[in-house]
Amino acid sequence: MGPRAEHQPSRPSPPVTSEVDRLPLRGEPLPLELVNTTFIRGGVRGRVVDALGGAGDLDRWLALHRDAFSEGLGGFLDDPVPAGEAHLARFLELRHALRGLAGAATATRPRPPETSDVQVVNAAARLASRWEELLPGSGFTAVPRWPEPDPLLVALGEVAARGVGLFSGPDAGKVRACPAPGCVLYFLKNPARREWCTTACGNRARVARHSRRARGGD
Repeated sequence: MGPRAEHQPSRPSPPVTSEVDRLPLRGEPLPLELVNTTFIRGGVRGRVVDALGGAGDLDRWLALHRDAFSEGLGGFLDDPVPAGEAHLARFLELRHALRGLAGAATATRPRPPETSDVQVVNAAARLASRWEELLPGSGFTAVPRWPEPDPLLVALGEVAARGVGLFSGPDAGKVRACPAPGCVLYFLKNPARREWCTTACGNRARVARHSRRARGGD
């Protein structure tokens, strides 16, 4: 019946040794946080960085985002059993599918997402299914239960389910692809005046715009 909510072991956060600690953008909805683990460092002439290069990086990403998951699941992400290569493969597959959804939603002419991406997201979202049960011997304390016994796969399911909610809900029209040169990140346009994923991208875009104008003047 999945992880037991009344047992929530804790461990210290993993050491700061991962590209996850150097992500250029934080604080976006959980599905975009996963998508943004691929980024370009150095602008137009920079290099592509995959912050989830190994299972340890996934551990770090989950630890840093544990409070973004549902109440009852976050504590289980401190479990001493680390992520394995199979977990990493599932998260990378979901990241690719969510990036496909984001690309379709933010295209100049929005288009339906690829069926394969939808299938990946939907299959993962089913892993987040849960129900509440009364905890024996505790009076009327309700605890969550999951049919999926692996908390990391439940976390995968929650990321996917949040993606379904994001791209089908009221915030769908606020998802943006950063327009700065050399950026592949996505963000939620909130507040409404926000134009770039980060101020660094905004500065780079303004410099590029000024350079184009200067060349045009010459």
